[in-house]
Amino acid sequence: MMMYFNKCILFTFFFLFTIAEAFSQVNNNVQKTDLVEPMVDAAHSRFFYFSSASRPFGMVNLSPDMTLDGTWNTGYRYNEDTIKCFSHIHCWEMSGIPVLPTTGILKGQSGPSAYGSSYSHEQEIARPGYHKVVLKDYGITAELTSTARVGFHRYTFPKTDSANILFDFTTVLGSSATQSASVKRVNDHAIEGSVTMAATVRRPKPITIYFIAELDKPFAIFGGWQNGEIIPVQNSVEGAHTGVYLGFTTSTNETRKMKIAISYVSIAEAKNNLMTELPHWDFDRIVKESANEWNEWLGRIEVEGGTLTEQRRFYTDLWHALQGRRIVSDVSGTYIDNTGAKPTVRRVPLNAKGKPAFHMYNSDSFWGAQWSLNTLWHLVYPGVTESFINSFLQMYSDGGLIPRGPSGGNYTYVMTGAAVTPFIVSAYMKGIRGFNIAKAYEGMRKDHFPGGMMSKAGYEHHTFKGGGIEAYIRQGYVPYPLDTIKYGYHQDGAAQTLEYAYQDYALAQMANALGKKEDYLLFSKRANNYKNIFNKEIGWMWVKDQTGKWASPVDILQYEHGWVEGNAAQYTWFVPHDVKGLIDLMGGAEPFTKKLNESFAKAKAHGFVSGKSENPADQKMLRRVYLNYGNQPCMETPFLFNYAGKPWLTQYWTRQLIDSVYSGISPQKGYSGDEDQGLMGSLAVLMKIGLFSTNGGTSQKPFYEISSPIFDKITIHLDPAYYPGKKFVITAKNNGAKNFYIQSAMLNGKALNQPWFFHDTLVKGGQLILQMGEQPKKSWGSNLNMAPPSMSSSK
Repeated sequence: MMMYFNKCILFTFFFLFTIAEAFSQVNNNVQKTDLVEPMVDAAHSRFFYFSSASRPFGMVNLSPDMTLDGTWNTGYRYNEDTIKCFSHIHCWEMSGIPVLPTTGILKGQSGPSAYGSSYSHEQEIARPGYHKVVLKDYGITAELTSTARVGFHRYTFPKTDSANILFDFTTVLGSSATQSASVKRVNDHAIEGSVTMAATVRRPKPITIYFIAELDKPFAIFGGWQNGEIIPVQNSVEGAHTGVYLGFTTSTNETRKMKIAISYVSIAEAKNNLMTELPHWDFDRIVKESANEWNEWLGRIEVEGGTLTEQRRFYTDLWHALQGRRIVSDVSGTYIDNTGAKPTVRRVPLNAKGKPAFHMYNSDSFWGAQWSLNTLWHLVYPGVTESFINSFLQMYSDGGLIPRGPSGGNYTYVMTGAAVTPFIVSAYMKGIRGFNIAKAYEGMRKDHFPGGMMSKAGYEHHTFKGGGIEAYIRQGYVPYPLDTIKYGYHQDGAAQTLEYAYQDYALAQMANALGKKEDYLLFSKRANNYKNIFNKEIGWMWVKDQTGKWASPVDILQYEHGWVEGNAAQYTWFVPHDVKGLIDLMGGAEPFTKKLNESFAKAKAHGFVSGKSENPADQKMLRRVYLNYGNQPCMETPFLFNYAGKPWLTQYWTRQLIDSVYSGISPQKGYSGDEDQGLMGSLAVLMKIGLFSTNGGTSQKPFYEISSPIFDKITIHLDPAYYPGKKFVITAKNNGAKNFYIQSAMLNGKALNQPWFFHDTLVKGGQLILQMGEQPKKSWGSNLNMAPPSMSSSK
């Protein structure tokens, strides 16, 4: 018995040693794509959230859809039991080209609820660039991958004389109904056509998607339906409420491959995309190439230490930061401009090699991106930043405004303010300048006056009134209510005031850098407008009406009613450009810290998020929270302690947020259901590497604030085309689940006694070494004279 016991001990020791040794090598031997878990929070997806068979920013993002018809709670839904289709486009107000292979009796004409198939997660694999699932009702194994503009399918069929591939153009995918379609048989290997997706409340004009579908083996039948009935078909099907199917016979385990290329311009451009990106039929090669591309992108940041789950979640977060905002221009550079009276085909400028100089993009708003994408993209993916800015400026040339959420060549006017201003200013200040700077300034300045983006509330397509910019300029704040007329969504003056003041600060810095002194003074003055809605009697930002009277009764937890997707308790901290000024308004660092710390303590009780409910009464109560990390308005709050001489509280609360909101790899939680095309993923990455920028990098000398990295070592590989240093390394010694307080810091061999440092220092390469401990070192970084710069402190 003793000998057996000793053997067990030795075996257990050996097993644990082997596991530990294997994990210690995870960064060297495991590909980054193997660490990504696409299923995180997939139970609560909105239509454009989930991704699998896609490239970084790919035009095609191919994946299964379980639920159709609606912006929210649709697309890939982990807890649903039926796959309705595989569709090729999941992005901001865009969708299209649903397909599904089937066997047996044809059900395509009866709709997705009739022909959808059950499946099992046990028979499913999803990873960056690849998705595999078994359609149990049909005995078909479906595999999906893609290039940037071409979806690639491989289906393994059972033996049957009634195999079909359905193309159903009667569906509502996401928020967009299918308006009409036109499909023709090219030959017994290919079909081509176009499908028009109807306008939505957010995207005001329809958008047409052109496609070509090629099969590696011939089909025997080209058929179709309309209005729920099979119709006689020769070589084409056209009209509303239509669909087509391709029929053939298969032997046991026979594979059929299909390539579907898309374009928003023409069938000819779809063909060119296909021939350029995928001229062959090697499915496994594309899966491998996709994984290699993702590994290169994800490998720009390497982490060591932490648990395997923490590493898996980290690379999932980083993967999300490179999703959602999709390329919409063709490989030739052609794109559709929908800003005028009718769609117009245009082409982006070509570079010296005759290639498109940049991509055009479909994108949700950059509302809140100053705390996420601004910092992460500009630092790690500056080429992406530059391409997006050029895309914005191209749309400015086409339609006269820098967009805040383009979709299908449309302006959507999503959210509020001039959200792109901080993005462009931050890039310029960090030396990313491969764009027309004069045009950028011209377009941004226009957005800050009547007739620009600050004139428009959310989805205000036909007027320039809901933004309240005239009142902001005249009175120094945007009143609520602004008018008896609701011109758009998010017509919430108090929040708009805070947003405009910050964006004015950003534009002032750009004006100063360009020698535009009058503009610098003008926008600097406007940047102080946040003070006009601070109610000293209650100690919070509050709502003013047209006459300057404070709203009554006071309820700082009331959702909206002057606040965009938030409340006064959350928005009071929204002064990213002048935290010192906000501290002064609150009576100094101690009362500021007390109020902020109490907000966090109260928010911890509900997990720092507002929760989810379909019941309006429950939803109303759940939104009565001091902080909400399921949305953007207060993402900066834990870092504000750095400005008040209490960086140890920044370290504490960021770790609490990570553990509560941005941890784990469960399909049931992860981003509180609203990841907003990379914003929450980016925020999580920044928190986990211990770097942040409260003002979004918009000061003339951008800087990073330090929090508490969860990994022992973080290596940021810098892009040599933009930054001179090869890499910047953050080392956290004695780091751990309890040891998250900074005891001391060394930056490039010199003691660092402040919780921030300049961007210029980082991009020259070097190392930040943090000594961590279990107890807070309250003296480190506590000197208020060495707090991160603010607008007030720099005067």
